[in-house]
Amino acid sequence: MDARCLCGGERLTTIFVYDSPPTGEVRFRFSGRDGYHRTVHRCDSCGHFVSVHSMNDAGLYEGEYVDATYGGDGIREAFERITALPPERSDNAGRARRILAHAAEHLTEPARQLRAPTVLDVGSGLCVFLHRMKAAGWEAMALDRDPRLVAHARAVVGVDAICGDLTSAGLGRYDVVTFNKVLEHIRDPVAVLAASREHLQSGGFVYVEVPDGEAAASEGPGREEFFIEHHHIFSIASVGLLAARANFLARTIERLQEPSTKYTLRAFLVPR
Repeated sequence: MDARCLCGGERLTTIFVYDSPPTGEVRFRFSGRDGYHRTVHRCDSCGHFVSVHSMNDAGLYEGEYVDATYGGDGIREAFERITALPPERSDNAGRARRILAHAAEHLTEPARQLRAPTVLDVGSGLCVFLHRMKAAGWEAMALDRDPRLVAHARAVVGVDAICGDLTSAGLGRYDVVTFNKVLEHIRDPVAVLAASREHLQSGGFVYVEVPDGEAAASEGPGREEFFIEHHHIFSIASVGLLAARANFLARTIERLQEPSTKYTLRAFLVPR
């Protein structure tokens, strides 16, 4: 991966250097071998962070990510553990609450009041978020690249689900499209965010959550925001740039530290 920022800037300062996986980082097959070397750079212009390495992580999200993170068969167990958290300790509870509040304020057209609102969650993972949105009366579609997570969304959570990406057949248009801790895993997040426009109903919005590198950097290289699966770690400025380059307007960009202690930037975007 080239050391180039989302803003196009090439003036980057090296912030962290890793010659072994930091404590807590998941050991993937590609990163568990000898020769681990990785650097994190910060853009001098917009404050965006880029993780650079030459290890081959191709195909990570077709299977290995779930194997290494949940043990393959631990999907149901992890889902039940997280959904059992009390609201004050749940990142997903806060996420759903914020989106529901924003939707109540902005999805107000009379025609929308005659049907259930709809949401597409890109990279739905364990589907804890959609579990909450379904409970709130929304019609939900899960989209993930691992067939086991798709099967889990259908059988356990009880929502529609498609295995693939935003180009997959069967995806329609939704009132809300969400990227919850997804875009940092993608080498070209601008292209993926831009593709979501095709699946957004008129008057709808996109919700984005990404790791906050500005807040995390002050605590050093061991923060999970800088783990190897994150190609990008964002600043407030780079979230705005991400939106603009994908032809969205950032309605709001907010900074928070979640109950899990993750430093997060969240944004509500509308097409320009």
